[in-house]
Amino acid sequence: MPDLMTSSPTSGPGGRIAAVLAGCYGLTVCTITQLPIGQGTVNYRANCNGRQVFVKSYPDGTDLPAEREAIALAGLALQAGIPGAVVLPNEDGDVIDTSSPLAMSVWEWVPGQVITHLSPAQLAAAGTALGRIHALFADRPAPAAAPAVKQWRGIDVDGLAVTIDQLLDIIAERVRTGVADPFDGDAQRTLLERRAMLARIPVLLADLPTDLTVQVLHGDYSPVNLLFTGDELSAVLDFRPPEPFLLAYDLGRMAFYPNTVTEGGNWLDAAATLIGAYQEAHPAVPDVDVRACGRVALLQLLKSLYGVKQHYLKPGLFQDDLDDFWLIRHRAAATLLSELAGTDTLLAELAGT
Repeated sequence: MPDLMTSSPTSGPGGRIAAVLAGCYGLTVCTITQLPIGQGTVNYRANCNGRQVFVKSYPDGTDLPAEREAIALAGLALQAGIPGAVVLPNEDGDVIDTSSPLAMSVWEWVPGQVITHLSPAQLAAAGTALGRIHALFADRPAPAAAPAVKQWRGIDVDGLAVTIDQLLDIIAERVRTGVADPFDGDAQRTLLERRAMLARIPVLLADLPTDLTVQVLHGDYSPVNLLFTGDELSAVLDFRPPEPFLLAYDLGRMAFYPNTVTEGGNWLDAAATLIGAYQEAHPAVPDVDVRACGRVALLQLLKSLYGVKQHYLKPGLFQDDLDDFWLIRHRAAATLLSELAGTDTLLAELAGT
C-alpha cells in the first residue's frame, strides 16, 4: 500500500477502528495512522503487534452491498493470479464490518509504491494486468444499451456550460471582493478554455462507434490504484462494483492517463507500450475498442469538471490534490484534442487496421 501517512490519534475515529479490530478481527492495535489518499473512503494503516493492515472506512450513505460485490471481483482477480491485496473477513465472515456505526473493510498490507509516471517496464506490467482482468471478466458482458453506457453517451453539453458559468460567477465574485487566490486565476483560465472545447463534444460523440464492448471492468484502473516494487506490479487495488461499462474506458483511461500525457516524454510511445502489452494478455479484444479508446478517454476528460467543481461547490477530503488533478486533466484534454489525428493513427496501427 502507498506509504504516505499522517498521524491519527488513538481516540476519535482511530480509537473506534482500533476497538473494532480488537473485537471483530482479533487484532490488537499498537499504532494507527490515517493515510492522505482516497476521496470516497477514509483510509488507515494499523500496526497490530508487527502485522500491518489497511483499513478502508466507508462514509454514511455508501452502497455497502455494491462494495461487497467489488471486493468479490478483487477476490476473483487475486485467485486468477493478478497481484492484489487479501481482504480479511471479520469474526462473522463478513468482508465489511458493520458492527459499529463506522463500516469498514480490512486488508492485508501490501508493500509497494504508487507511481504516477510509469517507466516502459511498468507500463507493460500495467497493460498486461489490465488485459488479464478484462479477459477474466469477459464472460460478464452486458448489452450495449446498459444504463451507465447510455447515460455516458448522452453528454449534456448545455448543462456543462451552465455549471462552468456558475463556477466562473463564483470566481468573479471572489475577485470582486478581493479574496481571490492563485488557484482562482488558474481555474478561471482553464474553465474558459474548457467552455470553448465543449463545441467539439457532439462531433466526437457522433464519431464514436455504437458497437463498443460493454462488460464488467476494474472500473477505476489508473496508476493511483497500482502498487509497484521497482518495475514489478505488486498489487491492483480498489476494484469498483461490477456495473458493466465500456471496455475502451478502462483501456483509454490508463493508456492516456493525464500524468502520462502532460509530464513530458513521448506519451504516444507510452500508450503504445501499454496497449501492446494489453493486447498480448487479451488477444480477443475487438479492434474497435482499441481504435476508440483514445476518443473515449478524451470524451471522459472533456465531460468531467472533477476537482474544480468540488473546489467551489463541495470540497473533497484532500482538495489540494483535487485542484492539481483538475489542472493536469485539463492540460491532458487540451493535448489529446490537439493531437487527435496522431492518436487515431497510432490506435489504428495497433488494431491492425
